Amino acid sequence: MNGNERTDPRPVKSLVVVFSYHHKNTEKIANIIANVIDAEVKTPQQVTPEEIAEYDLAGFGSGIYGATFHASLLDLADRLLQVRGKKAFIFSTYGAPASVADRAFVLNNHSQIREKLQAKGYTVTGEFGCAGWNTNSFLKLFGGLNKDRPNAGDLMNAEAFARELKQLTGLEKKDTSKRCSQNLEPDASI
Repeated sequence: MNGNERTDPRPVKSLVVVFSYHHKNTEKIANIIANVIDAEVKTPQQVTPEEIAEYDLAGFGSGIYGATFHASLLDLADRLLQVRGKKAFIFSTYGAPASVADRAFVLNNHSQIREKLQAKGYTVTGEFGCAGWNTNSFLKLFGGLNKDRPNAGDLMNAEAFARELKQLTGLEKKDTSKRCSQNLEPDASI
């Protein structure tokens, strides 16, 4: 064993918590991931910190607001119970131009929630980010930015990310010696 494999015979219990508002961009990604890892999908208002502690794997997803996650998810992360041996993953959609968003951009947008999760004892197993349609503010006058995103390619990348998560977390019996890193180009998992 390489230390990352699960030895517990119980099935991994998974949850995806998502805040998705304007165009349901992040919800599309959440549903793809949840389908692959056989997870429930709930909003921050539908779940308690005590309930989240019962899951072996919890995903946290949001659109990006001012270079971070929505306040409802950050607040939930602050209230999480201290845990040991639990895994988490992070995903988002962003309204910035897809052409300028890179791995560092996405990691920076995730930094606040990542730090909160790690402070509560979670091991962050993987991160995913892709462009989402943005019609906030003056952008609506021009039809928005990243129209039709997430697109089929983004959804395929989210599915590949979820398959890798499945391997890494013991949901699938395969070699789990690597971390989720799916091609590190923009619009891919990181």
